[in-house]
Amino acid sequence: MNPSTEAAQQSKGSSRKKLGEIFVEQGILSALTVERLVGYARKKGKRFGTVLEELELVTPDELAEALALQHNLKFLGDFHRHRFSDELLRMVPPKVAMANLVFPLKLQGNRLAIATSDPTLRDVLQSIEKEHGVTVMPYVSTRREIMTAIKLHYLKSAPAAANDKKCVLIVDDDKAVSSFISASLRRKGYHAVCAGDGMEAFREIMSNRFDLVITDKEMPKLNGYAVLESLRTFPETEKVPVILITSTATVDEEATALKRGFFDFIPKPLREATLAVKVERALAMANEY
Repeated sequence: MNPSTEAAQQSKGSSRKKLGEIFVEQGILSALTVERLVGYARKKGKRFGTVLEELELVTPDELAEALALQHNLKFLGDFHRHRFSDELLRMVPPKVAMANLVFPLKLQGNRLAIATSDPTLRDVLQSIEKEHGVTVMPYVSTRREIMTAIKLHYLKSAPAAANDKKCVLIVDDDKAVSSFISASLRRKGYHAVCAGDGMEAFREIMSNRFDLVITDKEMPKLNGYAVLESLRTFPETEKVPVILITSTATVDEEATALKRGFFDFIPKPLREATLAVKVERALAMANEY
């Protein structure tokens, strides 16, 4: 939610406590720290809660519990271990669940319990209500818990085993290009995973941990810029370096890509030596964070 929307909702519900007040009352943060962080969040154009998570000043559970208290909702943790029927999961399509970090918990009569990491997602929840003729009962949970539930129950993905190899996601609808890149990376000792379009890449990103993403610019469903945006949406993946590859390379295109947040830019046709150098540099820089 952008700052203007958040401000509008705060003015609409003026009696609602601010997150900073809650953390001060709980003794987690001091009033001076909150004041400084609010100013920092405004300067960076970020939400207050996002800044707290990024700086690790509160735990994910503490933030979720404070959001639940702020919106007079219940906090729910560790629900991913439960069983959920396919009928229940179909009430919230995978794309909606992944894009908004929401998860259906239980349908009782015409009441549908849904876990969300953002209690202000009223448009999404109202859309679900309208489609199924139900009343949504939101519960607040952490982003990590909801992502884990989505991986297990929508994507049927078990937690990945530990692997010493650096893992690279290659996103390109041209199989010849992705095969060339993956073969080159494997010769260098990397683990490579290929996705045929942006939506498939999004599912992979939700299911696995990657050290680097290499994506084509033009693809069906979601293009390279959308893949970058999906990574930057979540704290768990926001620092993963992304390299853009394209056959329509221009100086302006490269400048735009770097300005938007891509780590590097490789024009087609690809050269193995160039690819190796840029991949090695991206992974080396990522290790410094």
